[in-house]
Amino acid sequence: MSAADLARLQFAATTGIHWLFVILTMGLVPIVAFLHTRAAYTRDPARRAVRERMTRFWGQLYVINYAVGIVTGLVMEFQFGLSWSGLSKFAGNVFGAPLALETLIAFFAESTFLGMWIFGWGRLSRGAHIALIWLVALTAYASAYWIMIANGFMQHPVGYEIRDGVAHLTDFGALLANPNALLALLHITLAALTVGGVLVAGISAYHFARGSEDADQFRGSLRLGVVVGAVASFFVVIAGDLQLPLLRRTQPMKTAALEGGDVERVEARLVQEHGPGDYVFAHDWLRLSMDVMTIIGNTVSTVTLIAVFLLRKDWLVRRRPVALLMTAMIPFPFIASAAGWVVREMGRQPWIVYGELTVEDALSPVGRTSLAVSCAVFVAIFLALAVTNWTLIARFARRGPSATQLGSTEPLADEADGESAEGSGGGPGGGPGDPGGDPGGGRRVVVPVL
Repeated sequence: MSAADLARLQFAATTGIHWLFVILTMGLVPIVAFLHTRAAYTRDPARRAVRERMTRFWGQLYVINYAVGIVTGLVMEFQFGLSWSGLSKFAGNVFGAPLALETLIAFFAESTFLGMWIFGWGRLSRGAHIALIWLVALTAYASAYWIMIANGFMQHPVGYEIRDGVAHLTDFGALLANPNALLALLHITLAALTVGGVLVAGISAYHFARGSEDADQFRGSLRLGVVVGAVASFFVVIAGDLQLPLLRRTQPMKTAALEGGDVERVEARLVQEHGPGDYVFAHDWLRLSMDVMTIIGNTVSTVTLIAVFLLRKDWLVRRRPVALLMTAMIPFPFIASAAGWVVREMGRQPWIVYGELTVEDALSPVGRTSLAVSCAVFVAIFLALAVTNWTLIARFARRGPSATQLGSTEPLADEADGESAEGSGGGPGGGPGDPGGDPGGGRRVVVPVL
């Protein structure tokens, strides 16, 4: 393999694995925020207790994914300097600001709000605690916006001019309103909600299928996951189609490969505009990835839509094969999302910044041996982190709410002996860990041990 192939393989593998963390983070956090809000404003103490318990259960899965995923994000940043210094040199004046903002939001603002939410159980007022989880959701999507602005410039560069062989930003507004970035962000948002909804529905259905002692507590989560998955998976197909007219104008070879167009005519046009080059790159991979994404997307949309109607007759709860089918669907939205990422990134070859900078020109002057070693190390680290993440998520998902550590509380030594540790919160209504209770609560808050 050439140095360019090794660098591309490294970045493709690490970014693809990191993307699985990102898509679940974006899909799960609004569901957790909604569940927390609904639990906090439920008046009936018994129902509030169940809903808060489920909020902590899903919140713990989210925290695990976020904690491990952010490590992959930190490691991945080093690759820009290691393998792609040409990209930084050419597009750093444009590309750098969105990347810096994404880093500040994801690694500082989002993580700060999440930490305050984790440690705020039983300590913060109800309104403040709810505001924190919604701020976590807001910053997660703000982070996604900035990274898509950076990626959108690579896909469809706008708002710049070339001076002395370097891109300089001339129109910040055009960069922020890049249609390639905004349409992709809409598509990704709906894909993330599909992932989150199917995961919630699948884990909930699993507990009904196995007859878990906590199964009845998953009834509300099952409904929410099925509805979110059905709505999001329906509109994600529409959002994907909205990108095609823009791609036909800005990346004609990609659409020609995907739609069976006249590839030779498009290649001749690109040679005339940009000079000789390999413009017919990996078209078989593009079509295969597009087919995988389309088939899975339509299947998930159909199954979740049918599941919405099955909820009315309680078949998802009573029919074990149907419940197991929902559980078996969990990995498929992840696969579809990864296939969509392949279509987006591979389809603009040979460019790293479309029409301006090729992959070969962006490559750092690093030897094949160094790239081979770094590729092996990076991929091994990312695979280890992915296995760790999914092992932890699967373990806590199987154990159910009874084993949840996030937000649970323990009585202090001077409390009455017979008082339940889960009945903390000290607020009106006496619900367990009531976020509207006394900020101190006379208890210690237990955070998850990963």
